Amino acid sequence: MLSNLLAQADITSTVMIVVLLVAIVGLFIWSSYSNKKRQKQAQDMVNGIKIGDKVKTIGGVCGYVAEIDDSENTFVLRTGMEGKDSFVKFDKGAIYQTAPANPKQDKKEEVKEEKKEEKVEEKPAE
Repeated sequence: MLSNLLAQADITSTVMIVVLLVAIVGLFIWSSYSNKKRQKQAQDMVNGIKIGDKVKTIGGVCGYVAEIDDSENTFVLRTGMEGKDSFVKFDKGAIYQTAPANPKQDKKEEVKEEKKEEKVEEKPAE
């Protein structure tokens, strides 16, 4: 009787260990996937800046992109008051947030692109 109890205890502890290992591996995979997704979004944000976009750096400096140098992976930020602008050169890795300089114009461009796509799709098949 005692040997039966010990055998059942070995099986349940083995099953419990396997379940815990599967859960830990699953958490590692999920964490890795979410980190890759976050890094891709950040890289897309950095690569998508254009001259005139609003940018906030990790140091808290806010301004507009005045120049982009892809060969050095840098950009020049125009900040300050009207008539007293300052220009500071930053590495693209210093970007914290971006926003288009004129969001209304960007929305209009998106609507135009959508209409073009609809026109292309509406052509009858030959």
